[in-house]
Amino acid sequence: MYSQKLLKPDGRKLTLYSRYPIDEGIIAPSPSDEPLGANPHLRWHPLRGEWIAYASHRQGRTFMPPPEYNPLAPTIDPKFPTELPQGKYDVAVFDNRFPSMTLGAKDAPVSIVDTLPANGACEVVVFTQDPNANLSTLELDHLELLLQVWSDRTRVLGDSPQIKYVLPFENKGVEMGVTLLHPHGQIYAYPFVPPVPARMLEMQQKYYQEHQRGLLQDLIQKEIEDNQRILYLDEEAIAFVPVCARYPYEVWLAPIQPAATFLDLTEKQRQGLARALKTVTLKYDGLWHRPFPYLMAWFQAPTDGNYHPEAHLHAEFYPPYRTSDRLKYLAGTELAAGMFANDALPEDKAKELQAVHVNLTTPVRV
Repeated sequence: MYSQKLLKPDGRKLTLYSRYPIDEGIIAPSPSDEPLGANPHLRWHPLRGEWIAYASHRQGRTFMPPPEYNPLAPTIDPKFPTELPQGKYDVAVFDNRFPSMTLGAKDAPVSIVDTLPANGACEVVVFTQDPNANLSTLELDHLELLLQVWSDRTRVLGDSPQIKYVLPFENKGVEMGVTLLHPHGQIYAYPFVPPVPARMLEMQQKYYQEHQRGLLQDLIQKEIEDNQRILYLDEEAIAFVPVCARYPYEVWLAPIQPAATFLDLTEKQRQGLARALKTVTLKYDGLWHRPFPYLMAWFQAPTDGNYHPEAHLHAEFYPPYRTSDRLKYLAGTELAAGMFANDALPEDKAKELQAVHVNLTTPVRV
């Protein structure tokens, strides 16, 4: 992996990553030269016992621009700079121009509940320079590079004493609230472990204390033995519709042997995960006959400096669709009670995805 660090005119950081050497002399552009004035803060929710971030400046973020004004495409006319420069590179990561958290946040407003500066980080990860690509169309070694990028960002962000958890994710499709169609994801780095991964870690810690083995590690072995819901399997990685899926077409992707974070992956595990990731996204697109919307989130161990043998890096895909192509929105029982109700059996949805034939080596356009 090759990388090059740059600084934008407005003070934000940009890092370019590539499978090949990157030319020297690349200058980082920015849509604006004005330094960011974002100062988000957190407020404590006393009934739920969790922090809520407030960042009103995000109301001015870019929303569905036409292709000729794509801010994630490389700059063509220096008079109208985008977020990315011209040059030969594969993946770009830069500080979000409209962050929900920033390491420089300070002086949280006084309120009737506890408040704190939102001292975290928000980064944008541009997967490719090609605006018409998707994860399903990228080459396998490009996906391996992306896994290395997530590893490097986990290291860089996790080195800050303010950061306790790093969460890479991708919102894909307008159905998932995407405001820019260029293939990209984000990374949120939190000053605490957020509620969902905190609950996962709590359950994994309890299981590890009782069995001296990983919870997800054993669940994966049971899925392999059951052999009903598997979409991809090799010696290093697996993708499957979990037996406990909360969403129709929900898929989990993980290394078979536990790796606490992206930093703990071996080269062979990255290769397996790249093949599993391409398989899942190809099956989604093949099922839908066009790019399939989803939220993909990667869960890993906290960056708190402690040993976490219970943690097992994995991705969870949450598509919004159910039968008859109807949208699946969270309703009363999910939003109010927190108990999910799935209208379809995981086994049935797994069969649909298993029936979609994919070829990992043939370039695909959907």
